[in-house]
Amino acid sequence: WHLMLSQMGYIIMSVDNRGTPGPLGSKWRKYQYKQIGIVNSADQAAAVRKIREWDFVDSTRIGVWGWSGGGTMSLNCIFRYPQLYQTAMAVAAVSDERLYDTIYQERYMGLLNENQDNYIKGSAVTYANQLKGNLLLLHGTNDDNVHYQNFEVLVNELIKHNKMFTAAPYPNRTHSIYMPPNSRRHVFETLTWYLKNNLPPGPVE
Repeated sequence: WHLMLSQMGYIIMSVDNRGTPGPLGSKWRKYQYKQIGIVNSADQAAAVRKIREWDFVDSTRIGVWGWSGGGTMSLNCIFRYPQLYQTAMAVAAVSDERLYDTIYQERYMGLLNENQDNYIKGSAVTYANQLKGNLLLLHGTNDDNVHYQNFEVLVNELIKHNKMFTAAPYPNRTHSIYMPPNSRRHVFETLTWYLKNNLPPGPVE
């Protein structure tokens, strides 16, 4: 899919933030501890600020997308840094860290009653009122990993602040949105359609 997008004229980049597995030492790996959603989105924003300086990049057409944790990152990026991102597409994203699996969330964020402020600061839904660009939300209603209530909580917050967005629930689909047949294709057809209509490809004018 990324290759197809590049053939259409999009520039595709993937940036590793601090904490990404690599031979960079314990401090690097543990930098995000108890700060999930806060420092990683800040790192992504720092990278985009540099990328925007390149003469072959149109700084007015920056998009971000992801699935699961990547979808969560996409929400954090466009909500926290609306001046940097024009479009975000989030599939099966965690909008509120208090609603995610304890085996993961508590491992990296600590217990809620001991780190509640950062649970809130790290959650994308906290900053949904800052949305300025284009937002696409996709989520399976029977998600077995990121519970569907993450989708509903975010939608309600966006409505509360009169923010426009596009959303598609996938009935009875799990986190992978793989079955019934054609589900996965429909997801990527939708992503492609949304990009072409909201963040069209092409050279810098």
